[in-house]
Amino acid sequence: MKIAIGSDHHGFAMKESIKTFLLEIGVETEDYGCYHCSDTDYPDVAFAVANDIRAGKYERGILICGTGIGVAIAAGKVPGIRAALCHDTYSAERARKSNNAQVLTMGAKVIGPETAKKVVEAWVRSEFEGGNSARKINKIIEQELIFLGGVHDEEAGQSSGCGS
Repeated sequence: MKIAIGSDHHGFAMKESIKTFLLEIGVETEDYGCYHCSDTDYPDVAFAVANDIRAGKYERGILICGTGIGVAIAAGKVPGIRAALCHDTYSAERARKSNNAQVLTMGAKVIGPETAKKVVEAWVRSEFEGGNSARKINKIIEQELIFLGGVHDEEAGQSSGCGS
């Protein structure tokens, strides 16, 4: 497995720590930045990671900013991407098993590096279980397609797409 990883300047140190940890457990990474502690806009990094996951270059990605919220929102704007903000191992496991989240987000100002490693390991080692969760994920995908494709809602007699 190879994971795309990125951060803003607030998450830089944690990103570097997580990259080392992932290598220790046999997971390769591709670093999307930032590469320093200078101001970096988290949407730029989040969009780059999420777009490459959407394109099939990577199956999963990890994004880190101060709280994890900004990168989760930004990555989630990319069609087909499910980003999950997790600061504990149970949430990280469920993000994969129940929600098939391709992107894990964390806040470097919220959790410490040792907890972050445990969260990452739980997320990396978990797989989507399908079952009832697949039905729910399919509903999310269908709704996203309606927004993206302007699917016509016959009962309501109106288009649900942009510009209608």
